Amino acid sequence: MTTLLVKNIGILQTPVGSYSHRGREQSENIRLKDSAIFIKDGIIMEITDGGRLPFSESEADNVIDAGKRLVTPGLVDGHTHMVFGGYRQNEIPLKLKGAGYLDILRAGGGIMDTVRRTRTASFDELYVKTKGFLDEMMSLGVTTCEAKSGYGLELETEIKMLRVLEKLNKDHDMDIVPTFMPAHAVEDIWKGREEEYIHICCQEMMPEIKRLGLADYVDVFTEDSVFNKEQSREYLECARKLGFGLKIHADEIEAIGGSVLAGEMKAVSAEHLIVINDEGMKSMAEGGTTAMCLPATSFYLGAAFAPARRMIDEFKIPVAMATDFNPGSCPSLNLQFVINLGYLKYRMTPEEILTAVTVNPACAIGKGHLAGTLEKGKQADLVIWEAPDMETLCYRFGSNLAKTVIKKGKIIT
Repeated sequence: MTTLLVKNIGILQTPVGSYSHRGREQSENIRLKDSAIFIKDGIIMEITDGGRLPFSESEADNVIDAGKRLVTPGLVDGHTHMVFGGYRQNEIPLKLKGAGYLDILRAGGGIMDTVRRTRTASFDELYVKTKGFLDEMMSLGVTTCEAKSGYGLELETEIKMLRVLEKLNKDHDMDIVPTFMPAHAVEDIWKGREEEYIHICCQEMMPEIKRLGLADYVDVFTEDSVFNKEQSREYLECARKLGFGLKIHADEIEAIGGSVLAGEMKAVSAEHLIVINDEGMKSMAEGGTTAMCLPATSFYLGAAFAPARRMIDEFKIPVAMATDFNPGSCPSLNLQFVINLGYLKYRMTPEEILTAVTVNPACAIGKGHLAGTLEKGKQADLVIWEAPDMETLCYRFGSNLAKTVIKKGKIIT
């Protein structure tokens, strides 16, 4: 048995519950002043406020003085593509000349360039590289994350990517939720034959991934020049029959029905949603689908920002925010920067933002019962910030404000 006492917390701020928060509830956090947390064997045993200690310091193996700083749940990054070969800095000159995301993809670059590099990378190369990303994410306050495959587009490489995540889930302190995404792009050999490729995904790839137990969710890129709504529907229906949770990249560049499909299929989340329309928002609200918004991608691409304010106020959709860390459209894994963008571009309140980077993404990756809030009985995943309040986290940008990161009661940084 190991015990840890975190005392002298200025403000402990957290959402509560193990469900997705929507509408007005998205802004409902509790704020405890002069609080303390007692942890045993990685689980929160007691939280107090008003200067009271849950147990005497002598009963704890370790004691941390938070120095009147802010404490929140560990951050949850609900959308990443962190396993990949190479980088794509060579695309910058093309982008400076005005080439868009789909222009680069149609020319054989973009995702396809990363696919080629990932196929040739060894397991060990991908493992070491991805471990470095996880170390960096954790130093920034992230304690749980999702990670997608999708840079293989054939079974051997997709399995290699998921095996990397499987091993890191055992070796690393980060909790990683794997998502299988073979329908991430259309390789040249399948152009004009997308239905055939979808059938291969459904009949050959998904059953094998399920047999191997390598993924919890399945995702698809529903977009112009990629997969249309009906192809995506067939793919997601197959995934559901096999017992996978459903996710969908939707309405990033063109609103071709991805968000509508997400709601119709009751997908756990729809990702991007930059150009979502009212029909899509209505469908997602009715389907109980979380909006996984990715403002750093909008920032990097110079694109519009998802209508998060309307999703919260008008449509009562649970809003989560994630990095979308990947080598092409968002080469940043800094969820603190996403917090800044949530305030500056989505005009979300600090309370709504905290919910969007903790409990809502946790629920969207099946971890809401363990992570995303600070409550008795949950994992002791928390961050002591070099800040007095959430307002400061929204206000300061460009600096790492995570002073101490604790994962399952273990002091990481």
